[in-house]
Amino acid sequence: MICSWNELLLILPPRLRGEVDRQGRTGAQEIRLRINAPPEVVTGNGSLWLSGNCTPEELQFVVNAASRYSPWAAQGAAEGYLTAPGGHRVGLCGHGVIQNGMVQGIREIQSVCIRVARDFPGIGEQAGRLNGSVLIIGPPGWGKTTLLRDLIRQVAERAPVSVVDERGELFPDGFFRGKRVDVLTGCPKSQGVLMTLRTMAPKYIAVDEITREEDCRAMLQAANCGVYLLAAAHAGSLRDLHSRPVYRMLLEGKVFETVLVLHQDKSYTMERMAL
Repeated sequence: MICSWNELLLILPPRLRGEVDRQGRTGAQEIRLRINAPPEVVTGNGSLWLSGNCTPEELQFVVNAASRYSPWAAQGAAEGYLTAPGGHRVGLCGHGVIQNGMVQGIREIQSVCIRVARDFPGIGEQAGRLNGSVLIIGPPGWGKTTLLRDLIRQVAERAPVSVVDERGELFPDGFFRGKRVDVLTGCPKSQGVLMTLRTMAPKYIAVDEITREEDCRAMLQAANCGVYLLAAAHAGSLRDLHSRPVYRMLLEGKVFETVLVLHQDKSYTMERMAL
């Protein structure tokens, strides 16, 4: 298991670093900070509550550190999160900034949820032997990104993989990429898929968390050009996947041969898609 733990500690308010380090170094999955409430360290065995209530200044410290003190990045968290150094995702709740009916950012932060990025080399070894396109499904926080990361490395042992890492969470600094992995970071998936298709001659294209129809259109275009896809999506089961309209064009296009269905204990089962 690999984790950029020191990078995570640096985005925490200084008074919390020692206690979080003692309580959560090996098992923390999330760190939740809420104004006027004690800090919470979430592990696989439940929650640990730390001493002292969080202040607005401490939550703002986390935002500033996670955004590397960039006002543009902090104010531009239109989707409600920041990606901190080390690939840790910082979710934000507060008052939405709305312009023309669209969320432009979040101010007056009330709550922060830090999802700890951990790497487990080897967990995708069995799935890495599969041929064709593979989709990973599971609810939030069940390890889709972790499994996809290692699946990419396993596949890259035998074929070139272009990764569109929109949020910088799949392969942050310090995480081994693999022999034939090319990473495009910070580019929207809908554009990045077509860019790498044209420029990198990949055998596979990988993206994390399909959430928009424009992403699906780009992926379908890549599949129609003979490229295999590795991806993750929010769904609890195959039945749940088929009920979600955003994925309809990929399912109707029969893009994915295999689906890896994650379980809460981080294990997974392989299911073949009907062709």
